[in-house]
Amino acid sequence: MNSYRLKTQVLIIGTGIAGSTAALTLADAGLEVTLITADDKPDGGNTTLAQGGIVYKAEDEDPRDLEKDILTAGWKLNNPRAVRYLARKGPQAVEEMLLERLGVKFALSEDGSYDLIREGGHGKGRILHCADYSGRAIMDKLMAAVQEHPGINLLTRRTAVDLLTSHHHANSLEFKYQLTNQCCGAYIFNQELGQVETILADYTLLATGGIGQIYLHTTNTSSSIGSGMVMAARAKAKTINAEYVQFHPTSLFHRAHRKFLVSEAVRGAGAKLINSKGEAFMQRYDSRADLAPRDIVTRAIQEEMLSLGDDCVYLDAVNHVSRDLENSFPTINAKCLEIGVDMTKESIPVVPAAHYFCGGILTDVRGRTTLSRLYAGGECSCTGVHGANRLASTSLLEGLLWGISAGKDIAGRYSKKTTLSRRLADSIPDWVNPGDVKNEDPALIAQDWATLRHTMWNYVGITRTDARLHRAFDDMRSLYRHLQDFYKSTPMSKDIIDLFHGAYAAYIVTLAALRNTESNGCHYRIQQ
Repeated sequence: MNSYRLKTQVLIIGTGIAGSTAALTLADAGLEVTLITADDKPDGGNTTLAQGGIVYKAEDEDPRDLEKDILTAGWKLNNPRAVRYLARKGPQAVEEMLLERLGVKFALSEDGSYDLIREGGHGKGRILHCADYSGRAIMDKLMAAVQEHPGINLLTRRTAVDLLTSHHHANSLEFKYQLTNQCCGAYIFNQELGQVETILADYTLLATGGIGQIYLHTTNTSSSIGSGMVMAARAKAKTINAEYVQFHPTSLFHRAHRKFLVSEAVRGAGAKLINSKGEAFMQRYDSRADLAPRDIVTRAIQEEMLSLGDDCVYLDAVNHVSRDLENSFPTINAKCLEIGVDMTKESIPVVPAAHYFCGGILTDVRGRTTLSRLYAGGECSCTGVHGANRLASTSLLEGLLWGISAGKDIAGRYSKKTTLSRRLADSIPDWVNPGDVKNEDPALIAQDWATLRHTMWNYVGITRTDARLHRAFDDMRSLYRHLQDFYKSTPMSKDIIDLFHGAYAAYIVTLAALRNTESNGCHYRIQQ
């Protein structure tokens, strides 16, 4: 038997900036929220790792200036309505949630005004930051507010398995014959008990983060495997732009499961990329040089590495940054010292790594998806803000704004008339274990992950060709089919859930990349 069958007004899966701000918005409005995370602690996602900061507004900023920069970085494949919404409503969300509600202490200039920095692709300084640990500072405040709120039930070590829908799970024919498919909550794996629990919800919000861990090199946390997109796709919600995977040009060159991000703010402060010959090379690739958008910088670094046969390039801050490096970038400085590099005296070895997912679950400006009662926010969603390439420091703002917007929309629509009907809730069965063959082998799971990550890195990575994508598609389709059979005969575990979600996410990305024959932004196809 399952440990329990829970009914909640709103279920939120994911505790990053989008999930947490949505939870606070909903709980402040008087709704009961169940907030779950697969990690031991609610701050284990990518938000905590964000270094550079969050877009705010420059002095006397015209929102159209930010719109222009976002559209340029996104190769004008953005959703104009979403970009306009972010540029106009974003600063207000920062003020109301981060500055007033939570009191995040962003860095100040000597005159007491906010120290607004500039990063690649931005026409002016408009980014709030806390040195180089902005995400950590924001999440500390968010987590304190979430944990103190009586209206939020926080559950840790819970891994979402699948969304519950009226078309796929209801036992009653009454709901299978309805034209509208409704999300009714989710099956959740309790890692402590080793059991799948049924959580029914009037509304469900996915905020599960990105997909970086399906690649060999990534700056993302271990939970970034595309689970939200996979669950939504399996429930027949629309996904879009899955081919647009942004690679960050500068991760620290060292052996690690997760690459350490060297923030774009270092280049924003004046640092220059140099090759093994000591040459500053970015001017040869783009007139904006080191402050060009990330997709351009990433490909330039790859080209330099390939042409010289090097494993990395270098970021020279010593000779080009006037700031006190140790105090301006304390987190980066400390990490560099761990591997024997003193950024105050020598250049930092860097390589590209999978960083941000510009695609995902299609949502409108209120966070609504194409599946009734299902919302999405943050990196697992695709609002259309980023188009084919994300502008620096817009991700935290998007997560914040859409978390608030989704929360307000659910709260505004919520009434006794909009709750799940008792008949529908009662027709959703508890989880039935698909099999009892205990053939889970850690070596096989590790090998499947290695195959998946190497395939995605080599064939669906920074540069793509038709031949590479067809090879990747065949390999990912075969792996997914194998895992489907395995999934149906083996007792549930977190390792199996994660592998299944990761493989399906890789399949979705590969199929989208194969279908898009154009070369734009993060999706860079070499014509052969």
